[in-house]
Amino acid sequence: MEDEPTGPGPYPVRGNGCYRGRFAPSPTGPLHAGSLVAALASWLDARAHGGQWLVRIEDVDTPRCVPGADRLILEQLGRCGLVSDEPVIHQSACGGFYREALERLVQSGQAYPCACSRRDIEQAMAMAGQVRERHQAPVYPGTCRPERGGLGGREPRAWRFRVPDGPAAEVSWTDRRLGNQIQNVATEVGDFVLRRADGLWAYQLAVVVDDARQGITHVVRGEDLTDNTGRQILLQQALGLARPHYLHTPLVLAADGQKLSKQNGARALDLREPGRALCEAARALGLPPRGGDLTRMLAGWTSDWNQRFGGGAISGAGAG
Repeated sequence: MEDEPTGPGPYPVRGNGCYRGRFAPSPTGPLHAGSLVAALASWLDARAHGGQWLVRIEDVDTPRCVPGADRLILEQLGRCGLVSDEPVIHQSACGGFYREALERLVQSGQAYPCACSRRDIEQAMAMAGQVRERHQAPVYPGTCRPERGGLGGREPRAWRFRVPDGPAAEVSWTDRRLGNQIQNVATEVGDFVLRRADGLWAYQLAVVVDDARQGITHVVRGEDLTDNTGRQILLQQALGLARPHYLHTPLVLAADGQKLSKQNGARALDLREPGRALCEAARALGLPPRGGDLTRMLAGWTSDWNQRFGGGAISGAGAG
């Protein structure tokens, strides 16, 4: 399948009531048990709503990508009966769209260049008496904001989104599984990166632009990504984009209690028996066991999902 062309252009206008969901893996290796849970959940939600399910390869972080992993992921999904309803797009082919979005944010005063290194940020936090929790990214203190002197004669390293001041930095939304959520992006994250010091596009900007371009109405993904939602909603507001509905699925944990991931050695899916792998994924989602061929199993779980999370007619995106 071919990628969409690179370059700026209008976002698609979808008809009211058209559900569009997606699964967006990073090609840093083959799918594992945890990623199959997210893929199955997003597929079931789309089918329960009578909607479309898309696959997007999030290869914007090119140094971490493994050659051929994208093709392997699509093959693994296909063996499980999970096939994209539209041609698969790759983020690496979409730089023009991200550049256009950044330019819009710069022109509206909602993005600015930053010269700070991680060490600079940590030193600024220490001087302000702020303590960073272990495994937590430092909260950017706004050192390079224009009203604070900007770059101060230094060379720009990255571009950051200017998080609104005051109450506007507090973002609330309703997660379809987790319930009401609230995050103060200013105090918990700070002005976040849109384009990295190495010239690569940051995940937050890329995912917001791609969801809008693909007309995504519902995002179903792992619970570890819940923390990203506040930042993405702020970007959607700044760019005048619709807010999707969000549902974050339970995580599959390794033996040590950590999230199962490629970074901690999660094994690739054994798809000699795709039905067994799907049953394990369904169990992680709290769905009952199913027998028969893949078609019957997926149909049964779609019915189960519909009873649990609803389907059929959908209301306008952006609630919460």
